[in-house]
Amino acid sequence: MSKLFFRYGAMNSGKSTALLQVAHNYEERGQSVVVVKPSLDTKGHDQIVSRLGVSRRADILLGAGQDLRGLVDELRKSRSPSASPLACVLIDEAQFLESKQVDSALEIAVFDDLPVVAFGIRTDFRRQAFPGSLRLLEVAHALEEMKTICRCGEKAIFNARLGESGMTHEGHQIMIDAPGVTYEALCAHCYLESERQH
Repeated sequence: MSKLFFRYGAMNSGKSTALLQVAHNYEERGQSVVVVKPSLDTKGHDQIVSRLGVSRRADILLGAGQDLRGLVDELRKSRSPSASPLACVLIDEAQFLESKQVDSALEIAVFDDLPVVAFGIRTDFRRQAFPGSLRLLEVAHALEEMKTICRCGEKAIFNARLGESGMTHEGHQIMIDAPGVTYEALCAHCYLESERQH
C-alpha cells in the first residue's frame, strides 16, 4: 500500500524546491507525476515557484470544494495509453488544502495505491495551525520536518509576519504578496522576543 507523506517546515526551508526535485527524479526514470497547487496560493499563478528560480506548471490548480481524488482520476483517464504510468502525486503549499481534500489525498494513497507527498508549513504567523496542515498531521502515514535557520543561526520553526513597524499579529490568516507585508522564519526564542518587543 502506498502512503501519504507530509513534509513540513518553516518558510524558506526548501519545500517547493524539494517538490520539484522529486518530480524530476520520477520523470528522469520514465515515470509520470501529478503536481497539485491550491488555487488559494496566488504566487506564481499556476506555477510552482522555488526561491532558487526553478518553476513548473501545476497539473491541477485545486480550488475550494474541489475533489482532489476525482481530479487526479480524471487526469489519469485522459492520459494517452502510451504515456508512462502515473507514479506519484505531489502537492505544494498543502497548508491551504481543506480538511476534506487532505482526506481525499489519503484515499489516493490507500485506495488508488499512489504515493502522495504533501509539502507545506504547519502554522501561520500567530503560531496557529492551518486547517490543511492540522489534518495532515492527524492522518499522514509519515511526517518529515524540513529544516531552515533563523537569523540567530538556530533552527527556525515559526513564521513571523512583518509589517512596516516590525512584527505584527494583524490581518487575515492568508496574505500572499500583500503590499508592505513580508515573512521571516524564526526560532522560538527570536519569535517570542520579537513578540514581546511589540
